[in-house]
Amino acid sequence: MLFFSCTGQKENKIETDTVAHENKLSAQQELPLEDLEDIATISELQDDQLQYFLEQEINKNPKWKKLIMRDMMSVGIVDLSDMKHIKYAGINDEDMMYAASLPKIAILLAAMDAIDKDELEDSKEIREDLRLMISKSNNQASTRMIDRLGYEKIEAVLRDPKNKLYDEEVGGGLWVGKRYAAGGKRYPDPLKGLSHAATTKQVCSFYYQLVMGNLISDQRSKEMLDIMKNPDLRHKFVNTLEKIAPEADIYRKSGSWRNYHSDSALVLGPERQYIIVALIDDSLGETIIRELVIPLERVLEKSRTLNRN
Repeated sequence: MLFFSCTGQKENKIETDTVAHENKLSAQQELPLEDLEDIATISELQDDQLQYFLEQEINKNPKWKKLIMRDMMSVGIVDLSDMKHIKYAGINDEDMMYAASLPKIAILLAAMDAIDKDELEDSKEIREDLRLMISKSNNQASTRMIDRLGYEKIEAVLRDPKNKLYDEEVGGGLWVGKRYAAGGKRYPDPLKGLSHAATTKQVCSFYYQLVMGNLISDQRSKEMLDIMKNPDLRHKFVNTLEKIAPEADIYRKSGSWRNYHSDSALVLGPERQYIIVALIDDSLGETIIRELVIPLERVLEKSRTLNRN
């Protein structure tokens, strides 16, 4: 017969809860996190349990399952609830898709890099264009920023070994190869010849690296987070999140053009600490993205419950 000490169990639970609290990322915590060197890559965060639950949840919906099978839907998710054990999972996450305005985050990063290296003079006008580009997805401001930077600069920043946000060996990634205007030459990506493209894996990596302060520097990462916080456009992910988590902070960029719909968000609240990304090629894409939030939260909760048990 075995006997267990209830006192010991209580002490262990208190200790576990304390550690969990210390490791928990909250909306009140100052971002980006500092003093974190040599962070893991997004691929190294791949978690089999989270992957299983993600595939299970997505495949419950016949429409989503069909889109996944046809490579017309891609999903990525990062669980930030335990900063000592960050987890990533994705479906079709290395398939580049046209992403409309979502890749404007690449312009933001390239601009901050140019400012940091004194290649671009910082100014009130620049800051206003960056905010317009991200919060309102203003095409004129985006085009002005592309013209200031040039395609080669944007590509160089995305390919930088520290960032690794575009890499042919893992399906490509973020790409900006056309002005958000009728005129101008194209600078298509080498893999698929797309002008404005992304993979969900590399978009997840962008947000993850921002949280860690890994993009350029802590200070520049913070500036980018500030620009991306509380977007003016309230559709897709944000439409649902404002209903179920009005207290959460949302850092976000989305895109839409014809049948192509995309969204990405870093969500931080008392009960929510995660990154979600979706790329969809379907006329109902905006609705699908709204409907994805709650199933993706179920995925996270199933994974966390299994770990707690």
